[in-house]
Amino acid sequence: MKLISWNVNGIRAAAKHGLALFLQAEKPDILCVQEVKISDSARLETKLDFSNYTEYWHSAKRPGYSGTAIFVKAGFPGVLQVKNGIGIAKFDEEGRVQTLELKKYYLVNVYFPNSNAELTRLPYKLEFNKALLKYLKKLEKNKPVIVAGDYNVAHEPIDLARPKENEGKAGFTSEERAWFSSFLQAGFIDTFRYLNGDRVQYSWWSFRTAARTRNIGWRIDYFCVSKKLKKNLKKAYILDKIKGSDHAPVGLEID
Repeated sequence: MKLISWNVNGIRAAAKHGLALFLQAEKPDILCVQEVKISDSARLETKLDFSNYTEYWHSAKRPGYSGTAIFVKAGFPGVLQVKNGIGIAKFDEEGRVQTLELKKYYLVNVYFPNSNAELTRLPYKLEFNKALLKYLKKLEKNKPVIVAGDYNVAHEPIDLARPKENEGKAGFTSEERAWFSSFLQAGFIDTFRYLNGDRVQYSWWSFRTAARTRNIGWRIDYFCVSKKLKKNLKKAYILDKIKGSDHAPVGLEID
């Protein structure tokens, strides 16, 4: 099974930059996208067309902000249900979490909050992270979990180009990094790091100062899985040559 996750930084912009062609070329069984930035009404008016894929949307209450979506290839077997949110209004109204229940596991699509340059949303993010982990562990009692998305944190110095300069800044605060460590300790595997060792590769670059051209990036997009799925992991990768967003798509191939 081939899974791809991508923060598209606006689904309309991604559509203009060839998202449908990307789907045709890569042919993922499931694509999880984050930061779709579109309301349900605007999406219907825009008439986005991703033929051969069934679409599941979770737009934010605030227009043009946040939001997630899951695209499942037509004919893909075993989809039991799709659930939006985790049952907490202040998180769910931002369209941050979708759960796709499949026969043997859950696939959870998450757009983690950004703590912001002045760290004004760091308390909100840490509260979200705590609630999400509780939700995931509850799911895990039933079947293993795959957690795809933009986590908005670089875990270790190897995960960003300039760790010293960014210590304490959004996405590389001690609090966010400690949470990610606790997340792994709670029974999840960072599939890219597990399968690729100390490989240095990034999934996000600032639009400023030609950061992508110079590869001054961060790895903040992940597929993490329950430890029970370790033996099923085949390949984890970053498609860093794909343009259309300030993030690159990340992929996971799993039995």
